[in-house]
Amino acid sequence: MAVTVHKDVVCPICGTLCDDLEVTVEDNKITKAKNVCIIGLNKLLYGQTHIPKMRIKDKEVTLEEATDEAARILLEAKAPLIYGLSSATCEANREAIELTDVLKATIDNPSSHCHGPGVIARQQAGMPTCTLGEVKNRADLVILWGANPMASHPRHFSKFSVLPKGMYIPEGRKDRTLVVVDVRPTESSRKADHLFEITPGSDFEIVSVLRALTKGARLEGLTDDSLVGGVPLSRWKQFVDMAKNCQYGVVLMGLGMTESRGKDLNVENILHLVCEMNQHTRFNVIPMRGHGNVNGANQTLVWQTGYPLGVNLNRGYPRFNPGEFSVHDLLVRREVDAAMVVATDPGAHLPIDAVEALKEMPTIILDSAENRTTVIGDVVIPVAPGGVGVAGTYYRMDNVPLRLKKLIDCPCPTDEVVIRMITEKVRAGLRGGMGHAEN
Repeated sequence: MAVTVHKDVVCPICGTLCDDLEVTVEDNKITKAKNVCIIGLNKLLYGQTHIPKMRIKDKEVTLEEATDEAARILLEAKAPLIYGLSSATCEANREAIELTDVLKATIDNPSSHCHGPGVIARQQAGMPTCTLGEVKNRADLVILWGANPMASHPRHFSKFSVLPKGMYIPEGRKDRTLVVVDVRPTESSRKADHLFEITPGSDFEIVSVLRALTKGARLEGLTDDSLVGGVPLSRWKQFVDMAKNCQYGVVLMGLGMTESRGKDLNVENILHLVCEMNQHTRFNVIPMRGHGNVNGANQTLVWQTGYPLGVNLNRGYPRFNPGEFSVHDLLVRREVDAAMVVATDPGAHLPIDAVEALKEMPTIILDSAENRTTVIGDVVIPVAPGGVGVAGTYYRMDNVPLRLKKLIDCPCPTDEVVIRMITEKVRAGLRGGMGHAEN
C-alpha cells in the first residue's frame, strides 16, 4: 500500500485557508487529515466519493462530446452567463474570463449576493486592512459584526483571531477582548466578553451614532438609557471607549452587515468609522469571506477587467453595473438564455426564483462533486477539485495569495483544461460563422 503524508497543506474549503493541515493519502485516496475542522474534513472526503457522471441530460458521454455540446449551447445563446468560480483556482478563473470575452457574455461570482456590497463600499471609502497574521500577533480587541465564525469558519478563533498567542499578545485569549455585534446570540457570542444584541436592520443607525461618539459630538435628545438599535446608548459609549483605548483593534465583518438593510451603505459607514478610529489607535477591518477562493474570483476579475463582479462584455469592453449584471437580477429578469456554472452551487445558495430561472435554460455545470446544481444541468462535466486534485492559487480573506498543492491524481480533468477546451471550440465555431457572439 502506497502511503504519503502531505504536510503544510492549505485547506481549500473556506476563506480562512488554514495552511497547516497534515493529510494522509493511501493508494491515491485521502484517508486522514489533521488540523482540519469538521467542515473541511467532510468536504475533503465527500469529494472523493460523490464525483458526478460526465453526461448530457441523462446520457453518459465522453469529455469531447460534453465539451462539444457545451460549446454549441454557448454559441447558440444570445446572452450567455458564466457564473461561480468561487472554489476554482485563479488560473481557472482566468480561463473563464477569456471565454466570457470571446462570447461577449456576462461573468459574475457569488460575492454579488454576499460580500459584494462590501466590495462596492471599499471603492467609495477605501479599506484600512491587515493580514490575519497581524491579527494573531497584534490585535487585543476583536470585534465580530454580523459574523459567526464558530459556524462558518470553525478554526478562525483558534488559528488567528482569538485564542493564539502572538508576538505582542503573549497570553493569547487572556490578552484579548472579544466583542460580538449580532441580532441574536450565536456560537461565537458564547465565547465573547461582550455581546451587543441589536435590532435587525439597524446597523447604519448604530454605526452613525458610534461615529458621532468617536468624534465627541453631542447627541441631542438622547440619554444614556435611550435605545440605539435596541441597545442602551451607555453601552455604545462603553464600546467606543474600548475601541479608543485598545492597542490594536480589528473588525471582522460578516454577511450580517453586508446583507442587512443598507447593504453597501452599512459597510461604507463602518469603513469610515474604522478610519476615524485610527486617529486614536490602530484599527483595521477584514471581511469574513466564505467560499475558499471567492476572494480570488474578485481579484482575478479585477486584474483582467478592472472590476470585481457583475461584468458584462457584450459591447467588446468591460461594463460594471451591480444589479444590472448581477447573477440574481439577470436570472429573475430572464435576461440570460444559457449559463455555465463553475465550482459553485447556486442551487443551494441562490434564492428560489433565480434557481427556477436557471432550470428553464440550457445549463452547463463544471463541478467536482454532486450537488443541488448538478442535478439540473443539461451538460455536467466532473472536474478535479482545487487543492486536492489540482494545484493552483487561492486568495485568503485578507487578500494574501496562497499556493495549494495537488494531493491525489483525479480521474477528471481540471476546470482550467475544460474551460480552455470549450473556449477553443467556441472560437472555431465563431470562425465558421456559428453563434451570436460576433454581434
